[in-house]
Amino acid sequence: MITALEALGRLRQGNRRFVDHEASPESLNSPSRRLELTQGQEPFAIVLGCSDSRVPAEIVFDQGLGDLFVIRVAGNIVAPSQVGSVEFAAERFGTRLVVVLGHSNCGAVLATLEELGRPSKEQSRNLSAIVDRIRPSVETLLGTDPVPDHETLVHQAVRANIRMSANHLRHGSRVLEQLIQNEGLLVVGAEYSLETGEVEFFDGVPVAP
Repeated sequence: MITALEALGRLRQGNRRFVDHEASPESLNSPSRRLELTQGQEPFAIVLGCSDSRVPAEIVFDQGLGDLFVIRVAGNIVAPSQVGSVEFAAERFGTRLVVVLGHSNCGAVLATLEELGRPSKEQSRNLSAIVDRIRPSVETLLGTDPVPDHETLVHQAVRANIRMSANHLRHGSRVLEQLIQNEGLLVVGAEYSLETGEVEFFDGVPVAP
């Protein structure tokens, strides 16, 4: 088992390889690694990310089979099933880093902003469930005076939603709270840039001494 900070370092290095176009094409398709993993897995990081097709965690972090335990859902929201999945991996595999990975111009966040500005009577109940999870994190932004311009508002809303999901994991589960307090579990928030490919870790990251 590697520490949370060691895992964070691996992700940063992998993302740098991805940005610099130095990613290994073999990292996702190694026959020997595939055979090795039939005996079990020890993912070094848990990633709760958005389902957006442009943000596959294994690729943007240049990791291979068995390296990451990935949970993907529109808007990287946190509902009971996501919390349970994080608990499962943290307890079963001893994984000590959890990353909530959002991204620029997230469609689910945009849909929430649109819904708040012009409520729809035809939105499906299932889509509303996603919007309602994001709503609290962005409502306060619309209440500021003056309201930020659209580009700034979207950027702030994406980050507010990431922070809210990360905080939900830190404080919404007794299992995770105990792992944070006693076992070195770390939950951080990060944003992937669709434009540059870079991942910025901005929430919950320990300050270097």
